[in-house]
Amino acid sequence: MDYPNLIGYAQPAEWQPHSACWLAFPSHRDLWLEYLDIVQAEFVALAKAIALSERLEILVLPETADLAKELLGDLPVRFHQIPFGDIWMRDITPIYTKNSEGKLAGLKFQWNGWGGKYLLEHDDQVANRILQNLDITEFEFDWVLEGGAIEVDGEGTCLTTKQCLLNPNRNPHMDQTAIATGLKAALGVEKVLWIEEGLLNDHTDGHIDTIARFVAPHRVMCMYPTSSDDPNYQVLKDIAEQLEAMTDAKGRKLDVIKVPSPDLILDDQGEIMPASYLNFYISNSHVIIPTYGSANDEQAVQEIAKYFPERKAIGLSAKHILLGGGAFHCITCHQPI
Repeated sequence: MDYPNLIGYAQPAEWQPHSACWLAFPSHRDLWLEYLDIVQAEFVALAKAIALSERLEILVLPETADLAKELLGDLPVRFHQIPFGDIWMRDITPIYTKNSEGKLAGLKFQWNGWGGKYLLEHDDQVANRILQNLDITEFEFDWVLEGGAIEVDGEGTCLTTKQCLLNPNRNPHMDQTAIATGLKAALGVEKVLWIEEGLLNDHTDGHIDTIARFVAPHRVMCMYPTSSDDPNYQVLKDIAEQLEAMTDAKGRKLDVIKVPSPDLILDDQGEIMPASYLNFYISNSHVIIPTYGSANDEQAVQEIAKYFPERKAIGLSAKHILLGGGAFHCITCHQPI
């Protein structure tokens, strides 16, 4: 096949304009148990914030479609009866790229449930079913990649982690060079930057969208620990040091911005949660930041806001969504204009 990069396709940065945001309404009580109702409430608050400037494309299941329409039907939304295993749309939807003429393409990668950990029925077909609703070019690849594992600046640079993409549970037949070559061909990037590892207890094996995010060309945001009790104390320091030694595809030294981490966040069973303020969603008008009931919530929102002067920064609770392993970026997928 013609690789996307060879015919002018590249993944835009998330701050470039969107036509829509894809989500899936939380529906599986066997997964969310007694937390489903509050997870739905957190989801609705997020959806309302995104809908201030973007159309919502929401997957619903028959058993909860009426509830979703009751809670969200007044928003600019289209509901899709597409089956899904759970709500982690960043990883199970197509990855969108576009060319210089503004034509959109959808990239489909192989799906193996985050290295075989969570193989839920229907997740492997979500990308196909979404693309059946869209009249865009499609590219399919024979290796595993999740959308949350990559972060691009729109100017040729991709950030990722060795812990995820070099993990033998993803693509054991591919080494670092082969994966970098694949990323360049698929995403239209020229340089891949590799962070070593991500947060403790991260089900995704270190997805980049919880530890380092581009907020502008050659400007990347990470977190710093505010106390020695932070379960990621050393990891966060290491991430910042690695980023500070990197240059982007244009040879520019990265401008590394550090915001506080949520510190120690525990679930109801006392387990450490992989909480991150960096799992924000950049909509056309807002940056929507997950909060966790931490003493650092307000400061983090204020610090992140400084780097989005043309958007309004808002913090919304995501602690119950995080019980499933991720936050706002993990459950959204933006569709570029």
